Amino acid sequence: MKKGWISNRLGAITTKIGSGATPRGGQESYKETGTPLIRSLNVHDWGFKEVKLARIDATQAAQLSNVIVEPDDVLLNITGASVARCCVAAPEFLPARVNQHVSIIRPRKDEILSAFLQYLLISQTYKDQLLHTGEVGSTRQAITKAQIQDFVIEYPKSLAEQQRLVGILDEAFAGLATAKATAEKNLQNARALFESHLQSVFSQRGKGWVEKSLEELGTITSSKRIFASEYVTTGVPFYRTKEIKQLANHREITTELFISKSRYKEIKTSFGVPQEGDILLTAIGTIGEIWVVEGDDDFYFKDGNVLWLKEFASVNPRFLKYVLMSFVESLNKMAHGSAYSALPIQRLNAHRVFLPPPREQEEIAAKLDALSTETQRLASLYQQKLVALEALKKSLLHQAFSGAL
Repeated sequence: MKKGWISNRLGAITTKIGSGATPRGGQESYKETGTPLIRSLNVHDWGFKEVKLARIDATQAAQLSNVIVEPDDVLLNITGASVARCCVAAPEFLPARVNQHVSIIRPRKDEILSAFLQYLLISQTYKDQLLHTGEVGSTRQAITKAQIQDFVIEYPKSLAEQQRLVGILDEAFAGLATAKATAEKNLQNARALFESHLQSVFSQRGKGWVEKSLEELGTITSSKRIFASEYVTTGVPFYRTKEIKQLANHREITTELFISKSRYKEIKTSFGVPQEGDILLTAIGTIGEIWVVEGDDDFYFKDGNVLWLKEFASVNPRFLKYVLMSFVESLNKMAHGSAYSALPIQRLNAHRVFLPPPREQEEIAAKLDALSTETQRLASLYQQKLVALEALKKSLLHQAFSGAL
């Protein structure tokens, strides 16, 4: 143990540990105003989140009078997928109550600082210990009150030393938060620049452009139905939305499903299969992942979830990809920023586009390809920076609780 540090059970250095309940009537009884009811979705490792904060009336609050959240209480998620997430209660939402998925941990003020305890519990070492402590049930993991009480931690005996470490971490994490916000903004700007250029291409039409519906230009269909009983362990790859998204974004594909070669040949003979230059477009759930088929490798795809654009002989396939991208972006804007849940063939067939002569299609596609590549390069750099910032946060916590700060 580090010099000047001691170990203790949480039960010995707290005045309260306990979780609440969902008021009678369940979620239907939540109010627009009233006492906040803190749930697991509000408790995050790097702070309290107001998202979907529930509220209850005075009668319901009285039913939970044994779990009133006070200033400096530490909140810990004790069940479900977010088990072991932890933060200090946000003073602007107090007094509050907690439901059965969140435990209040109220430190003794003469023993340990709330901010220090929060940082300690979200450090990887202690989070792993908490997760290992949890009981594994059939559907979820849970940490009991008794397990929290018996959970042993090491901490500086001196409150001044605790405050020194908290001050270092607060300052470091404030800087990291600023860097993260900048990286996220740069990532957003890079994507917005590409989308803006994409829309401008199709709104500034030149001489020789003609208007056509997609139905006039080619065929939009889907695949033959493949049943789960037809899946095999090896054979011809079978693509779903997941795989189309990977292909559309030039990622390594992780094929999990296959159909037999004989079934593939049967479909190819009677119905046809995608050829090089055809386009596959995700159309349910995740809308607008677009892949221009390359090469002649055998594969098949899931009906309904993915639309198949074929026989667009007068349209450069890469140009058509960007036409479709522009269309999907317009759809999402009309939906006030929310992604469409489904894109029917009828709507896509009726969509009207303006086409330049073939040579200009090629030139436009080449320019958009170059801009897309640069956007993806910048996005990758910003994503790497975000990952590095998260790793640095974990490293700083490790250093704080290993005596390196």
